[in-house]
This record gives sequence, C-alpha cells and structure tokens, in this order.
Amino acid sequence: MNLTREETLRELYNLILNKDTRDWERTVLTTTKDALETNENFKVQMAKLEEKLRPLALRDNLTGDVADFYLKILGESAEEAFDFSKHRIKDFTHQDYAVFGGGCFWCMVEPFETRAGIDSVLSGFTGGDTQQPSYDEVLSGGTGHVEAVEIIFDTRKISYQELVDLYWQLIDPTDNQGQFQDRGNQYRPIIFVRNDQQGKIAEKSKEKMIESARYKQPIITEIKPTSTFWPVENHYQQFYKKNPKRYKRIKRYRQRFLLYQRLKGEIRIRLQK
Repeated sequence: MNLTREETLRELYNLILNKDTRDWERTVLTTTKDALETNENFKVQMAKLEEKLRPLALRDNLTGDVADFYLKILGESAEEAFDFSKHRIKDFTHQDYAVFGGGCFWCMVEPFETRAGIDSVLSGFTGGDTQQPSYDEVLSGGTGHVEAVEIIFDTRKISYQELVDLYWQLIDPTDNQGQFQDRGNQYRPIIFVRNDQQGKIAEKSKEKMIESARYKQPIITEIKPTSTFWPVENHYQQFYKKNPKRYKRIKRYRQRFLLYQRLKGEIRIRLQK
C-alpha cells in the first residue's frame, strides 16, 4: 500500500461520492472510511477492505474507479490512464470523427487503433437519452445507449470508406439482439454518421452488403445520426492492452464465428451461381 492515511481517506471520499460506485461497494468503502476517521489501525483496515473487494476484483466485476483503487491497495500501479484531453480534433482540415457501435467496445478498439492514420479511439456510450449514463445503467439496457467507439482519424492516411469497410468485417450485421456472446440492446450494431457525406458512404456500403447475398438473414445494422458520446471511465479504455490474455480469447471466438459465417456465405453464393 503506497497511499498514506490522508490520501486513502481522500480516495475513499471521492469513491463514496462517485455516482458510478455501486451500493455494496459504497457500503464497504464507507465502513473503512469511518474506521480510519476514528484512528483504527490503518494496515488492519486496509487488509480488511482488500479481503472484501478481492472476490469481485478477481472476476473483474468492480466498477472502474474502485478497481483502480483496489490495485493501489495491493501496492500496484493503477491501470495506465487514458489521456482523455488528447482525444480531440486539432486539425479540422485533415482530421475527422467516426462512431461505430459493434457490440462490446472492448473488442472494437484494437482493430481500429492499430491501423495507420488512426489518431485516437475512445470507448463509451451513445444513442440514448440519459445524461452521463454509468456503465451499470447502460449494462441494464434501460438507457437506450449502445456501447460504441469514437474514432479520430487523419483523412490523409485513411478514409471514412476504409473505416466502414473494416467495421463490416468486425460485426455480425444480421444480429439485432446483440453481438456474439454479448446479448442485449446495448450491444446492437449501429453506424453513427455525423454528416450527409458519412451517411451516403454508410448507406451505399450497407446496400453492397445486402446485394452481396453473403448472409441468409436480413442485414439489420442501423445507420443513425450521431448524438452525444459519453466516455466510459479509464478502467474500460483500451481493454486489449490491459487484459491481453482475456482479450485474445474473446477475439479468437469472434474471429472463428465470423470466419464460419463468411464461409457459409461463400458456399451460398457459389451454389446460387
């Protein structure tokens, strides 16, 4: 534990006041805060807190900021912080935004972020009505939001058309109940377009997908105007870097499913010919 008593109390206060903190987490944190304020043994109280949080931490089921605090209790560095201040357009002549909902945002970042011409990829929520939705609120499916990625790209190095083409390779466009193992409206596939030019490119691309006859089921992927994009907290940003083994397992499952789906499509096309 690298934090002092005073630093720990400050962190506890912030987490207790954080609207994203779950009720159970808030109760446990409050108990520790109250004990520290009455000068209970610091190391003993932190050991008790670590023991209570451990089962959920091992299952990666703590809310984001509490998960970062748990790492500090262990004496480990908090997860690499995503620099939210750098996710903005600096050159309006040569940079643009693109927003895609394609299931869990954990698996949507790496395929875009590792492409030349991508300046930043931010995970978050969009398409709903609730202001500043929390991760748990969106997960419940009641806010109307979907998990999505907002991409800033250099138009001199990669085009919006190329991003859309890549997007179709990452999703099952026939599934309106979610994507792969992630079920629910918050995971449905949507292309969010921010102007008429993006809209025309997306619509034409979708028409080509339909005309290709690669899918037995209808293409249900929506195309909608962009709305407010709410970033998710640091813990959920760049999952593929922070949890490489788990990410590879999820990615492998998705790739196998998509490969099988494409092979069925190729067979269907050949039989039709």
